[in-house]
Amino acid sequence: MGLTGKRVWQVAAGDTNRDYADVCLEWDVILNGPGEEGPWPTCREALRGDWGLTRKISDLKRFAEEIAEGDVVVLRLGTTDVLGVGVAAGEYLWSQEFGDVDGWDLAHVRRVKWVWKANGTPQRFDTYTMKLGDTVQLADSKPLFGWISTLDIAASEFARPIADLPQGSREIDWKEISEYLFDHGVASNSIERLGTEIHELVRISRWYQRTKSPSEHETVAYLAVPLLRALGWTPQKMAIEWANVDIALFRQLPRENGNLEVVVEAKKKDRACLTARSQAKAYAEQPGRERCNRLVVTDGLRYGVYLRHDGGFRETPDAYLNLTRMRDSYPILGCAGARDALLLLSTDWARV
Repeated sequence: MGLTGKRVWQVAAGDTNRDYADVCLEWDVILNGPGEEGPWPTCREALRGDWGLTRKISDLKRFAEEIAEGDVVVLRLGTTDVLGVGVAAGEYLWSQEFGDVDGWDLAHVRRVKWVWKANGTPQRFDTYTMKLGDTVQLADSKPLFGWISTLDIAASEFARPIADLPQGSREIDWKEISEYLFDHGVASNSIERLGTEIHELVRISRWYQRTKSPSEHETVAYLAVPLLRALGWTPQKMAIEWANVDIALFRQLPRENGNLEVVVEAKKKDRACLTARSQAKAYAEQPGRERCNRLVVTDGLRYGVYLRHDGGFRETPDAYLNLTRMRDSYPILGCAGARDALLLLSTDWARV
């Protein structure tokens, strides 16, 4: 792949504990955040005044204004791993579809046609081959440039159409959610209680943002359990730290393997919760738990709900919920949104 006369940008896709590289590679994008203050450059003053993110403003300026059509983009993880190499295409965009990527607010978007992908095995360099720090930086690594120059990429990769962006989701209000739950059999008084509880949980979450994030135990006690109680789970049918499961929900008593209905795995607030799926799946698929039909992963505000299909659980959730950002669907996950997630979390859901 020739680099003569081209600028090369290194763009981070999260960190070694939590990354969103798969989203970038699937949708032909690079992403940046926070995006909740709106598109660039109208977000600049809010980021400076409310957030104090002077360095991030410079980073977003590079992202939105300085990356140009035809520039080479390297998708990095840490300072050693390359997961994709592509060519910048088109202008800066702002899209709410990327406003929640497993908890990352990444609504700032640039299109990149990825012509080389790691496909599970990243290209690995020595430590600090790439720069640490800002999401977007001009690369200057000779080993990196040398490797890119050796890539033999088929002309068809450059000529292929760029992936269509995800679209179609929308914000929904509590009235729409409550009517959906009522139409699916949830009692009016339960819906009223749930609405009040969600309002309180959002308030608690904002307090944590202003102070200090809760521990995992606090996340369970003060965020997850109150929501599940509001969704109809009684203390008798809800066990905390049962057989290594953070929260075990039972269809009936006694609390035993054959009656286990839902495995809930919790992460600390603001940590990636979808990464807990494999652990929850391992608990649900232990012998004697074949009737466990639901997995739930959560950080107390965001919930991914997985249903058992043909004896197993899919890689992506069936529904996803963010209590602070209610949407009807999540195209980047290929799943339903807040209405369905709350129904699937409730005691009133039953497989038809």
